[in-house]
Amino acid sequence: MQAIMETLFDALYLTSVITIGIIMILKGGNNKQFKLFGIMAVVLGVGDSFHLIPRAYALLTTGLENNVAALGIGKFITSITMTIFYVILYYIWRQRYNIKGRKEITFTIYALAIVRIILCFLPQNEWLNHNSPVSWGIYRNIPFAIIGIIIIYIFNSEVKKHGDKNFKFMALAIILSFALYVPVVLWSNVFPLVGVLMIPKTLAYVWIVLMGYNELRLESKNKVI
Repeated sequence: MQAIMETLFDALYLTSVITIGIIMILKGGNNKQFKLFGIMAVVLGVGDSFHLIPRAYALLTTGLENNVAALGIGKFITSITMTIFYVILYYIWRQRYNIKGRKEITFTIYALAIVRIILCFLPQNEWLNHNSPVSWGIYRNIPFAIIGIIIIYIFNSEVKKHGDKNFKFMALAIILSFALYVPVVLWSNVFPLVGVLMIPKTLAYVWIVLMGYNELRLESKNKVI
């Protein structure tokens, strides 16, 4: 039952987020913000598919323990694409609020993203090991978490400054995505049931994408009117 329900959820998630991304890319016109949202959504969906599709296959066939290599490679790719996801979200912030300069933030985001990706490539992660070291799961997620904190802060600041009602929950969605992800990193190897938190974490990412999509729909509706 778990295998069927999880696979259905993942299929719906991947199909929806990639479709929304493609729609935003095609219908975004000259609006760079919508284009970035679309690219971000596609990166999210395609990146997660490298982990979720092998996981679905494993659950429906020979089990997770017999597909360790495919799952490990998928987690590795997803770790990198999630980093790219937040770099794109940073540029959405710049585009939406017409941010000029602020090179120190740009440098910090890029530096942290590069450090995170380098850490993901190190063999100590043991991606192909079923019981990969929790310590390295923490190490590679430290720069990732700092990126998240920066994105939360800058979005929250600009939302308040501009009275941006459409994005008033953006910071909350990002907070939830990290809050639900941390327990998985720390305890999923010991308590597999903690992995269930990946479902609401995924929904938090969908929420982020939908904020951009709803903005596109509102703008399209206003143009028709």
